[in-house]
Amino acid sequence: MRNLNRLAYFVAVVDAGSFTHAATRLGITKAVVSQQVAQLETELGATLLTRSTRKVRPTEAGRIFYERCSLILREAEDAWGELAQSAAEPRGVLRIAATNDYGCQVVVPVATDFASRYPDCQVELMLGDRPVDLAAGEADLAIRIGWLPDSSLKARRIGAFRQLLVADPALQARLAPRRAPADLAGLPFVANTALRDPLLWAFSHDRLPQQQVRMTPSLSIDATPAVLRAVCEGGGLSVLPDFFVAELLAQGRLIHVLPDWTLPSGGIYSVSPMARFRPAKLTAFVAMLAEAERKRAAGMCCRNQQTA
Repeated sequence: MRNLNRLAYFVAVVDAGSFTHAATRLGITKAVVSQQVAQLETELGATLLTRSTRKVRPTEAGRIFYERCSLILREAEDAWGELAQSAAEPRGVLRIAATNDYGCQVVVPVATDFASRYPDCQVELMLGDRPVDLAAGEADLAIRIGWLPDSSLKARRIGAFRQLLVADPALQARLAPRRAPADLAGLPFVANTALRDPLLWAFSHDRLPQQQVRMTPSLSIDATPAVLRAVCEGGGLSVLPDFFVAELLAQGRLIHVLPDWTLPSGGIYSVSPMARFRPAKLTAFVAMLAEAERKRAAGMCCRNQQTA
């Protein structure tokens, strides 16, 4: 970079015809320009300029060198401009990893809108419960749900979700007499084995002590969409995130069991490798996803108020 600056100083002197005018154009002192050009001549072992009291002119070697330097500087300026434009406008491939449930319900609609809004971008979605290695470059961005462990990755909380105990309406008659989590013993339960502890649940209440309940599974499934399908088929109760069951609850196709009791809420995070500069495509997508989360949270709040 220092050598490139010296080339710029030399070209400015030739263009301006004097060290004084070149220094004025560059916004630095005449002494700095003179010193840097002299250093350039020393490094090249050639005289580039002939100096007089009235005019500075390039030597024959200086004229040839000037033409090459001018081309180099123009190409450097063009490269800088292209990179700046690339950084300012989302473009290129954006690889995003997310869980299957949240990915299908929230990330896919946002990715579709993103691809339409930024046609110079291509989005690659990797949906599944297997964690990707961001540090190894498997993805540019991961959307992670729940509770994050400490790591060297850059994480931003963009939303939250509630865990809801739900069931098929066909179980309503069996659920009606049960008023507390401890009363759920003996009911069929669909365990989501993708979770760390799918059977032990801590329920909280505004006016009552917390109750921990260990469910007995009638079905154990390792994929959240399949757990939901089993619940809808009457397979039993299960705990599922609100973003995955909100529409079914609103349509009456699922019921919220023990709505006065709450389960721990979790966070929704955008996670990316630590970097000094974040590509515009990544920043734009996270902003769109955060806005989608804000609207989703507002919609959930409205639904809760209507059913209260």
